[in-house]
This record gives sequence, structure tokens and C-alpha cells, in this order.
Amino acid sequence: MSTVERHRLPFDPVEEAAKQWATLWGEMPRMRAVTSLMRVHQLLLTELDELLRPLGLTFARYEVLVLLSFSRRGSLPLGKIGERLQVHATSVTPLVKRLEAAELIRRTPHPEDGRAVLASITPQGRDVMEKATDAIVNARFGLSALSEEECDQLTWLLTMPREAAGDF
Repeated sequence: MSTVERHRLPFDPVEEAAKQWATLWGEMPRMRAVTSLMRVHQLLLTELDELLRPLGLTFARYEVLVLLSFSRRGSLPLGKIGERLQVHATSVTPLVKRLEAAELIRRTPHPEDGRAVLASITPQGRDVMEKATDAIVNARFGLSALSEEECDQLTWLLTMPREAAGDF
């Protein structure tokens, strides 16, 4: 039983907040949409973190391993990792240190930029990343309540605010 199931609320907190919000302020539909989005984010992150815990990972650390595995050389500068994952540089360092301590990545000086540090995925890191990917795929990324078509619709809906915010 996941944390989500153990802590199920007897009411929809987003709808309750929307009712309260509507009596005081405007933009209730957008407030409700953002609150729903943020709640789903937290619920999914909790579920995925629980799934990855036996492998010694969090979803954030898993994302670093996947990103490195996608790179041509299996390595990226720490700054690029932060950029691609949209996290502040100060958040990348603890992720990388944890992964390095677990021998899933290796940090080395950048051969062309003396100021930069490269993170490289190790063979053990690739193995753990593949096991983690199998677990996440088998859990349907925590979105088993949605059909493939609904996932496509959700992606389409979320692309518009991402583009408007300058994500791409």
C-alpha cells in the first residue's frame, strides 16, 4: 500500500480550496488548475520516490542518471545538468555527491574548461538506472489512472504554458 493510499482524504482538498478561494478572489479556475497540477506533482513524486527507494535513488537522482545516459559521452558538466533539469546549481551538487558516493557517477575536471566539473555515469550507474526505469515503466509512471490518449491530451495541454513560459 503506497503512502497515497494510506493518507487518502475524505474530501477533495482542491475543490474545497476552490470554494473558499472563489468567495474571496478571482481567477478560481486557474487557481484550481495550478493547485491540481501541484498536488499531482507531489503525489507522483512521493509514489516514484517510494518505488526507487530500494535502489537507493530518489526521482531527482534517477533523472540525473537518465540525463547522463542520454548524453553522447555519458557525461555532462554540472551546470548543464542543472539547466536541463531546471534546478538551481546549488541543488545539483548534493544530487551528484550522493550519486558519486553510491558509485553511480564519477566527477572529473572538465578537460576543456578548467572551471567546470563533469559528471559521468558509471557502469554500475547504468545498471541501477535500467532497474529503476523498469520499475517506473511497470508502475506506468504513476499515471495508470489515465489512458494513453489522456496522457497525450495532458501533454498537449501542458505544452502551451511551458512554451509561454519560455521553456522551449
